[in-house]
Formats: sequence, C-alpha cells, structure tokens
Amino acid sequence: MTSEDFIPAPLRRLWGIAESSRLGRPAALDVTRVVTAAVQIADRDGLGGVTLPKVAKSLGVTGMSLYRHVGSKDELLTLMADAALGTPPDLGADDWRDGLRDWAFAERAVYLRRPWLTRVPVSGPPSGPHRIAWMEAALAVLSPTRLDWAHKLGVLSLISGYVVQSVRLYDELAEGRAEGQGQADAERDYGRALARLVQPERFPETARLFASPLFEAPPSDTPDATIADADFSLGLELILDGVAARIGRCGS
Repeated sequence: MTSEDFIPAPLRRLWGIAESSRLGRPAALDVTRVVTAAVQIADRDGLGGVTLPKVAKSLGVTGMSLYRHVGSKDELLTLMADAALGTPPDLGADDWRDGLRDWAFAERAVYLRRPWLTRVPVSGPPSGPHRIAWMEAALAVLSPTRLDWAHKLGVLSLISGYVVQSVRLYDELAEGRAEGQGQADAERDYGRALARLVQPERFPETARLFASPLFEAPPSDTPDATIADADFSLGLELILDGVAARIGRCGS
C-alpha cells in the first residue's frame, strides 16, 4: 500500500495522479481532455451550458464513458474551476499591501475573462493545485507580518470572496442594463429616479445620498471597465485598511 492509496479518488484526479490502466495501454480519454472540453463549453456558453451529455458529444464519446474519469457533475465543476483559474502571477511585491492588491487584481482579471467561475458552487476549502498555488502566493506576501494562520486565512477568504462577489455583481448589472446603455448612464438614471422617490422625512440619510453629486460624477462616455475598476479599488482599499489595522495590533 502506497501513500497514494490514502488519497481519495477525486483528489487524485484533481492533482493529475493518473490511474493505472487495467489493460496495460493508454486510455483514449483522460481527465485532462474531459476538463478541457468542459471549460471550452463554459467559456462559450456559460456554466449553465455545461452538461455531461454535451461534454461527451464534443469529445465524440458516450455520456456514460465520462464517469470513468469524473465521478459526478459536481466533481467535474471542481476540476473545471481549478483548471480555469490557472497559475498565479509572480507578485514580486516587497510590501504586503501592494502584494495583496496585485493578487486581488490578478484573480479578478481571471474571473472577468471567465465570469462563469463566479457561479461554480463552493463545495469545500481550496484543494486543487492551482487554488493552492494562489493561496501560496498570498501567504508568501503575508509571511513578513505577525498575523497568525487563522488571520492569514481569514484575509485570503475575505479578499477572494470580495473578488468573486464584485465580478458577479458587475456581470449581473451589465446583463440587466438596457441594450447599449453604459454603466455611467445607468447610475445617473438610477440616482435621478430614486431622488424623486426617496423622501427625506422617511429616509433622511438615503435622501442625502441621492441628493449628492455621487451618481452624476462619471461622464456618460466613461468606459464601464474604468468605473468598475474604481469601484473595486475603493472596496479593496477598505479591506486592506482593516488588514493593516489588525497587523498593527500584532506589532508588525
């Protein structure tokens, strides 16, 4: 019995540990081909377009044959998410704040290219090689600080969750806008409409918000990506301010 015998089959597949062929010859189909085909479908049709019959058809095999390589649809989604995330960039930042900022923007760039990743159900902690690589990159950035492991993992979870939610919200808002309408125009129209509906007597602070210049700020020709970058940066800096406060209390 080897150490690999103690590793569950889904984890072996996730880490690319090949199963030995009972027939003594390479299989015509393997996990990598199945996952690659599924990712290509998700890139084209979104996560909802990924079905085992559709993946099988794209590979020219039967649906039942896929179960020799992936145990279930849920396992396939886990395999897809790890493969699609890819490897993290070399951050190379000397300062933890710069490093985490670069890490967050790099992860966000992946999700913006593949927004379907934000729809993959989370079934457990990071366990695939690519997700572990991203974790390693962020932990390396935090290594000079005196945060304990629980707080380091908390920081990673908070920032990664913020990245996923912001990209998902951006994607949903874009889908909900009228055809041809940019984010700047949508925000302006929203602010003007709510300013007429929100009464100061009932919602005093919210009325002050809609009476402010906030929703008139972006020129109508401001690219959506520029507005989204600014919104994302604002929230990220608030999170990093909180991390800095915690690190300061640790005496680092």
